Amino acid sequence: MAGSDRSHGPARSDRGALRGTLVLLLVLLLGAGGALVWHYDLIDRWRGEPTADPSSPGADPTDPVTVEPPTGIEAPDVVAPRPVAGQSALRAGVDPAAVRAALQPYLGDRDLGRHLLIRVGSLAGDADAFSSGNGLAIPASTTKVVTSAAALLAMGPDHVFTTDVRAQGNRIFLVGGGDPYLERGPTEFDGAAWPYPARATLADLAQRTAKALRADGRRKVRLVLDDSLFSGPSVSPTWEPGYVSTGEAAPTTALWVDQGRVRAGLGRVSDPTLEAGVSFVEALRAEGITVVGQPQRGIAGDLPSIASVHSAPLGQIVERVLDVSDNDGAEVLLRQIGLATADEGSLDAGRVGVRTLMREAGIDLRGSTLHDGSGLSRANRLDPAVLVDVLRLAASEEHPEVRPVLTGLPVAGFTGSLTTRLTEGPSAALGRVRAKTGTLSNVTSLAGITTGVDGTVMVFVMMADRVKLEKSLDARVAMDSAAGALGACACGG
Repeated sequence: MAGSDRSHGPARSDRGALRGTLVLLLVLLLGAGGALVWHYDLIDRWRGEPTADPSSPGADPTDPVTVEPPTGIEAPDVVAPRPVAGQSALRAGVDPAAVRAALQPYLGDRDLGRHLLIRVGSLAGDADAFSSGNGLAIPASTTKVVTSAAALLAMGPDHVFTTDVRAQGNRIFLVGGGDPYLERGPTEFDGAAWPYPARATLADLAQRTAKALRADGRRKVRLVLDDSLFSGPSVSPTWEPGYVSTGEAAPTTALWVDQGRVRAGLGRVSDPTLEAGVSFVEALRAEGITVVGQPQRGIAGDLPSIASVHSAPLGQIVERVLDVSDNDGAEVLLRQIGLATADEGSLDAGRVGVRTLMREAGIDLRGSTLHDGSGLSRANRLDPAVLVDVLRLAASEEHPEVRPVLTGLPVAGFTGSLTTRLTEGPSAALGRVRAKTGTLSNVTSLAGITTGVDGTVMVFVMMADRVKLEKSLDARVAMDSAAGALGACACGG
């Protein structure tokens, strides 16, 4: 018997395994079929029952209110949940004594130098709860707050900048529209494409251009570059001479790629428009179009457009400029302000446009002078009250078009130029403080908003422009800590 068991055991095991496999396959097939029936509403279709029209009001199949429970199941009514936290005290007052107590440990910090200006108040108010210091100061990159607000007032958050190709015979014109983020092709960062904002690319424009040319029976062209949208000096005469050569900023033109950066390493090209032209020739050739000769400069005028690409909306561009403190983007926006207000894309027209737009919005510049859009100029002088007023304007219900100025502010400890900052002061500052940074030699500044631990939303500006060079990092830590103290403050009035 034992021998019989040994001789027939493997066959029985195989038959058992086979039966188990067949059962498993049957279960899987039934499960998959059921899933398909459910996924495609086949039962209702076979029964002739109407299916919900997803475009009709109240017919969202994912809305639990519209879904009937199965027969025999009694489910409670769906009710709106209570908020996790109460509404921020945006319109509440700010207690001056509480603000002074929070800032007192930092007001006398010698690392901040002899000229420290501070303003703190309610985001929705029109007066300061606390102020310290008088006069104007070098704003550094907090200048971008004013430039961004003016751009949004002039053009609106949905405005886009168009780069297009126009044709005349065997000549095509690459016409720059002042897109600050036009790129050669899709850019990758740490292995992933930049998520925000989306970029227009010359590769895409070349593909569309080649399609239009082939449809017209043309495969050989000459390229002309038109960057005439912007005029005047491409670099502010008040900048330090080394800004371009060290890569701090590029010469500002209406036609560039990758903000005039060199293809490998650091630095900027001397002629961003020509570099854009060379890049476009390469992209056209990759699409099978022959480009004769070298790109030349010219003006397209009213020639018909055969292909175009568009930038991200201005609101998204502003958020990017503020988040990473983009000098090049801010300088382009200043020229665009000039175009929108005076039909002249120049540095001077942009400066006049900023003053005009601020005045029309009810903001008194109080003797402030801005020579550029980025804040690289050490000749800039700004009253901190101007920054307070601009941030309040961005928060107001009367000017929702300026809101990207607030949403673009970096978050302490999390995003942009504040990713690694405010880490040495009160821990409550992380995530509570949003501010635009400003840094030059001997200058450190912050302008933004903070939500205190009691929910009180405050606007604040801190500017120090007589910092000893060897104390620069210490001054930045002291100012960060002061801003963090506001985030940790129960300052509601």
